[in-house]
Amino acid sequence: MDLSRRGFLQAAVLTAAASGLTVACGGGSASGGTKNGKNLTMWYWGGALSDKVVAEAKTHFTSRIKLTSASIGGDFKQKLTTTLAAGGSSVPDITGIKGEDIASFLPNADRFLDLNDLGFKEVSSQYLEWKTKLARTKDGKQIGFPIDIGPTALFYRADLFDKAGLPDDPAEVAAEAKTWDDYFALGTELKKALPGTFLVNNMGSVFSIAVGQGTERFIDEDNRFIGDQDHIRAAWDTAIRAYRLGLDAKINDQSWNSAIGKSLTTELGAAWHALDIESAAPDTKGAWRVCATPGGPANQGGSYLTLPKQCRNPEEAFKIISWILSPENNAKSFTDAAIFPASPASYAMPAMTGPDAFFGGQKIIEVFGPAAEAIPVSYEAPADSAVMAPFMAELTGIEAKGKKPDDAWKDAVSQARQIARRQGVS
Repeated sequence: MDLSRRGFLQAAVLTAAASGLTVACGGGSASGGTKNGKNLTMWYWGGALSDKVVAEAKTHFTSRIKLTSASIGGDFKQKLTTTLAAGGSSVPDITGIKGEDIASFLPNADRFLDLNDLGFKEVSSQYLEWKTKLARTKDGKQIGFPIDIGPTALFYRADLFDKAGLPDDPAEVAAEAKTWDDYFALGTELKKALPGTFLVNNMGSVFSIAVGQGTERFIDEDNRFIGDQDHIRAAWDTAIRAYRLGLDAKINDQSWNSAIGKSLTTELGAAWHALDIESAAPDTKGAWRVCATPGGPANQGGSYLTLPKQCRNPEEAFKIISWILSPENNAKSFTDAAIFPASPASYAMPAMTGPDAFFGGQKIIEVFGPAAEAIPVSYEAPADSAVMAPFMAELTGIEAKGKKPDDAWKDAVSQARQIARRQGVS
């Protein structure tokens, strides 16, 4: 699994910062031509959907539709944006949009069909409301059908906890690390007992989760910049504390793959991160466990399927995405590719309730399921990723260059405010 899967947030915010722009899909033809086409195309990226379920969809609908799918490499958002702007027959009938990008497409919602007109209202109750809302315009147009979500948890090395003389049972660790202060106190004990180990991979991982645990982000619903306010400063200070306590491994490159099996005692991340850990450190099978995130749940990642306005057969296309993303197929997708469903009914299905050998036989859905349903609702503005970027970059600057945290905070706020103003945020 590549960095875009594990480090989606850092990559997303840095890309947004570099562009300094939200999505603009002007130009091109808005006409979809005939609406009873028999040949439909679907774009997604590696890991976005279960390849097995997609293959089954092609067979399931073969009597009426020929579905051709393409796994698009490289900068998916940029390629999609360019294609939508050009219009015409090159636009896919069905396309994925990454969760961190969906807000930037909402200002151009007229480039997509309203799924409510095709039947989404009838099935929407099967999916988490907070997730569906993120792909809905203020006037109620639903452009995205949820693929998955990324409820967070604390992954930890039970063998190292035991070696350090600390509790290693998930319920006990969750109680010991209930708050961020508790978590850092636990990390201090681990470091003392196991010199050369670290609690977190970098400050950015702490900051992004701490921000996601709140009900406000960087821009409010009145389009005002609030990235300088107490809730963001509190998340910043939480991340800085890990650094000052010496619990931060300062990993901002490919060295994570080696560190995860050796020097990192815990890892903060979303449900899909389990597959990253397993892929990077197969020799640690059985040593890992999962418990609730310190400070409460947050969401990282999770994407959508959409129907561009040019879709050549909207009714059949909607049937296809509804089938692919049904609770039953969502459960299969979790088994196939660790794609965590946005449909709570999936959480009780056998494909998701069994023990996980990599995590010592733990039923990890018992952690991720409740987290998914308790994620706080927060407004995410189109410019949110771009405005967040300077904070992430300045945290990296502290780790890499020893920049003073207070100076880094001032610079992050200043840069974020400038980006916000360029994007029409007051």
